[in-house]
Amino acid sequence: MSSHISNERPAPDQVIVDIAEYALKYEVESDLAYETAHYCLMDTLGCGLEALEYPACTKLLGPIVPGTVVPNGARVPGTNYVLDPVQAAFNIGAIIRWLDFNDTWLAAEWGHPSDNLGGILAVADWLSRANLAAGQSPLTMRDVLTAMINAHEIQGCIALENSFNKVGLDHVVLVKVASTAVVCKLLGLTLEQTINAISLAWVDGQSLRTYRHAPNTGSRKSWAAGDATSRAVRLALMAKSGETGYPSALTAKTWGFYDVSFRGQPFQFQRPYGSYVMENLLFKISYPAEFHSQTAVEAAMTIGQQMKAKGLDSDAIQSITIRTHEACLRIIDKKGPLANPADRDHCVQYMIAIPLIFGRLTAADYEDAVASDPRIDTLRAKVECMEEPQFTRDYHDPEKRSIANALRVECSDGSIFEETVEYPIGHKRRRAEGMPLLVEKFRRNLARRFDSAQQEQILSASLDLTILESMPVNKYVDLYIPTKSK
Repeated sequence: MSSHISNERPAPDQVIVDIAEYALKYEVESDLAYETAHYCLMDTLGCGLEALEYPACTKLLGPIVPGTVVPNGARVPGTNYVLDPVQAAFNIGAIIRWLDFNDTWLAAEWGHPSDNLGGILAVADWLSRANLAAGQSPLTMRDVLTAMINAHEIQGCIALENSFNKVGLDHVVLVKVASTAVVCKLLGLTLEQTINAISLAWVDGQSLRTYRHAPNTGSRKSWAAGDATSRAVRLALMAKSGETGYPSALTAKTWGFYDVSFRGQPFQFQRPYGSYVMENLLFKISYPAEFHSQTAVEAAMTIGQQMKAKGLDSDAIQSITIRTHEACLRIIDKKGPLANPADRDHCVQYMIAIPLIFGRLTAADYEDAVASDPRIDTLRAKVECMEEPQFTRDYHDPEKRSIANALRVECSDGSIFEETVEYPIGHKRRRAEGMPLLVEKFRRNLARRFDSAQQEQILSASLDLTILESMPVNKYVDLYIPTKSK
């Protein structure tokens, strides 16, 4: 006898409905969320400007067909490109993520929620210019900040209890889903269309983490988020045109995401969607380094200064022990050769060696010119990492969300230096200390691309939240278009 499979169309998966309803209907009332989003916007765009100094990044930018200019197209900050919103989302997303210096969210899954700005800003800018051409009102930067809060929340809340990395998938799947949902809101899609679009994002084949881990670490990790947020724009536009969705994209037996890609397990949720993620965001302020190493780098900087005060340099170091949390061991504890900058900025041994040798850690320190210094690999070989179970527990504690690392450096003269840092300077618990430094980081990045007059124009529009959120998106983005050689 044959067994018949019902072809009755099911109701949409509740997880997908919840995402769509939140994106379309939730009213953000948190002043803290908007204040944090304000800083996040500046920092994210600044990271993109710094990335434009690296040819490995800029070679991927621009239109797919050289010379193409799109009427009322979206602009790419720091460049003169005018692109369709899908390609603009890739460009913006790629520069944002290139140097691993934008914000971070750490939970069961890791990620960088400001990656979603690629799709958000490209669509908001394009819509604003198209609206003006049609005699309608542009979107404002308040709309962009709201979309950022929403996207951060979708990506971050799913990440709290659901580990995609443990099934071999990259966290950019959550960028695709979150960007799809908030872009639907910007485009004015209905609830049904938004559900369709989100289902399309889940049905997509998802990126493997191959490019983030030894022995295959490579530069795709720097443009994977741009790829995901641009794909989100494409899917939202398809849903707007009437493309059908797949209501049980997650739960369908055998063929759904849970069975195919999540070992048959449904998603778990710690809290409803609100504004928690933006309010508790982690900023990378001091160092362009994978976030699980931020406190280790800070500790290494302190120890390096203490050693210098005693007349010791890195040649005096006999051994280094790092007590850390489990996620650090799984992602960035690496021995052996490092093939490229993307490999180096995901190696905790490399990231602490640089400050102990040079007293700094910048994006340029991952390039071949610095990496060829033989002292780095000599010092890396002296580093041992081990899990500190309490650090792992505190990492997952929603009231703490610490990212602790403890360094112990033993020197040939018998000197011992120890330093423990629980919370990086970009943590919510260090906001008062961190935000002035974040603004200074933004100023430095503006100075990389613009003359002093244009820098002041951008700062005048950016530093005051009241001024910023009332600006039309297209006018704000235009401030980032180079007007003359610096």
